[in-house]
Amino acid sequence: MHHTRSLGLAATAAVAVQAATLQDICSVSYVQAALPASDFFPGLTLDPSSVTTAITTNSSVAESDWYNAATIDYCNVTLAYSHNGIANDIVHISYWIPAPNDFQNRYLSTGGGGLAINSGSTYIPTGIINGAVSGQTDGGFGSFDNQWDSVFLLANDTINWQSVYMFGYQAHHELATIGKQLAKSIYNVSDSETVYSYYLGCSEGGREGWSQVQRFADQFDGAVIGAPAIRYGQQQVNHLTSNVVQQTIGYYPPTCELEAIMNLTIAACDSLDGQADGVISRSDLCKLNFNVSSTLGTAYSCDATAAQVMGGITIGAASPAQNGTITAEGIEVANTILNGLYDSNGKFVYLSYQPGASFADAATTYNETSDTWGLDISSLGGEWVARYLELQDASTLSTLDNYTYDTLRDLMIEGQTRYGDSLQTTQPDLSSLQSAGAKVIHVHGEQDNSIPTGSSVHYYESVRSVMFGDMSYNASTAAMDDFYRLFLVPGGAHCGTNTAQPNGQWPQTTFETVIEWVEGAVAPDTLNTTGTINSICRWPLRPMWTDNNTSPSCVYDQASIDTWMYDFDAYSTPLY
Repeated sequence: MHHTRSLGLAATAAVAVQAATLQDICSVSYVQAALPASDFFPGLTLDPSSVTTAITTNSSVAESDWYNAATIDYCNVTLAYSHNGIANDIVHISYWIPAPNDFQNRYLSTGGGGLAINSGSTYIPTGIINGAVSGQTDGGFGSFDNQWDSVFLLANDTINWQSVYMFGYQAHHELATIGKQLAKSIYNVSDSETVYSYYLGCSEGGREGWSQVQRFADQFDGAVIGAPAIRYGQQQVNHLTSNVVQQTIGYYPPTCELEAIMNLTIAACDSLDGQADGVISRSDLCKLNFNVSSTLGTAYSCDATAAQVMGGITIGAASPAQNGTITAEGIEVANTILNGLYDSNGKFVYLSYQPGASFADAATTYNETSDTWGLDISSLGGEWVARYLELQDASTLSTLDNYTYDTLRDLMIEGQTRYGDSLQTTQPDLSSLQSAGAKVIHVHGEQDNSIPTGSSVHYYESVRSVMFGDMSYNASTAAMDDFYRLFLVPGGAHCGTNTAQPNGQWPQTTFETVIEWVEGAVAPDTLNTTGTINSICRWPLRPMWTDNNTSPSCVYDQASIDTWMYDFDAYSTPLY
């Protein structure tokens, strides 16, 4: 494995002895002395004068979906570097550094979400909890609070391609390369000692994780990758599919109508997994056994609500109190969304969310004056088309006039083509990663309402078929288990627990699990959680509760597996 080999870097500034306390290492001069030599990363120049340090002690970290509650001490080190030959170029990076007594010879990179290349303090505490120097980057976008869209265009119609490649994969490669070497220097780790390196991120952060392990196979020993936005050209346009479905059918369901369909789906499919707990653990069985049409005429009622916000982006307008019954038109909208996107030739373009997920992309807006519901264009999809495809400095589209299912197909292909070498992060041949001995745990909520769960299954299956297509299915999945394991989280929403299915629990200790796999050779057959669902099966096995057991059996069910298989025949080349 790569961590036992020399990094091939120039000798760093000597740090004579390991410091005894956090205060000793959390000084500007100490960090400056520990910076890698100027020629260790060709093309980069670190700026020692930019180094800042700040100590935080006895910081209470609340429980999250990604780690348990803890009290942590750390030094926040920030510094800047530039790319040689690029005018006005500056990239800021930040590392949370544990006290010497807490350092467990680990480095962790953390990823972003949406159009942000970092997630602030969302994921980084888990590194300190587990004795790792933990890093994040601003991608060169001006500050840690600036997102990619703020620098993507140099002017209308002119792409800042440096920002594309930094966002796509380069910034995280630089963050990890610098961070691993800095960790060794700060703690005076000898060449004979191991510093294990890890990655953790979800959504865009999940895509960033795959961008690294696909390109730089020996960069990380282990990675936790959640709900990755890897099929970028398709994924971003797909947020508009629900809108175009409504426009094509000519019906804009009140938000409460779609919420009622979701809740009735959950109620009908809950016990198909053998346990009645308000959680759909088998959305595949839901596909096979539940028909949305059965909800026709059911009454619904909802209180007034405020606008929905996801990742700082408003995805649904405020709604008034609502009362009504589920209509045939509402059912048609829901069914068309759930069936996925087909073009006018009946060819399959892209997949949809699993039954039981909320219809977040289908949120409509209420007009008080006319007492009607109308189109609410997804800002996630709208900005992608307006800014990244039409190249205009706009945060969304003003209209979807003349948009058809074929329009969406063409936009997906356009994005895939334009950003194929930067954002379309679906390289299916992971032979180098396997050879390097790295381990990947990939998790995805089964009721994700932003990135379809089937997106991750399709990537896993693409890797399996490309690398081990000459084997039987069981033999090929066993070969995958050696280095890459996928877990679908029952009831899980996008990168966390689900308010609509609160008994579903996110696997909080997945980072610890990948550490055990890498450092202790303990491969996870299941992921542990708490509550009514205390164990998560790895793909392709599916959970089934029998005889009132608290843990599910992980069963092989071919009919269920088949519901997750997709043939994207609208494309002339494979869509991995």
